[in-house]
Amino acid sequence: MNDALPPLPTIALGRYRHYKGGEYEVLGVVRHSETLQPLVLYRPLYASADTWVRPFAMFGETVVVDGHERPRFERVG
Repeated sequence: MNDALPPLPTIALGRYRHYKGGEYEVLGVVRHSETLQPLVLYRPLYASADTWVRPFAMFGETVVVDGHERPRFERVG
C-alpha cells in the first residue's frame, strides 16, 4: 500500500452562513477513512454542539434559489 496521501484541500476556518440561514463554524478539512474523500468538519452555532461533516465539493458548491445561483455556504466576516 502506498502511504503517500494526496494533500487535503484547504478552506478558511471560521463562521459560515448556510443559504437557508443557519450559521456554522468550520473546524477544518478531514479525510474519510475508507474512500479518502475530503470532508469539511463543522458545527452549528445556533443549536446543539454536535459536529458534522459534508463532502468538500458539496460544501463549496452553488445552489439555485428563486432562480439565482448562490453559494451553499458563504463565509461571514
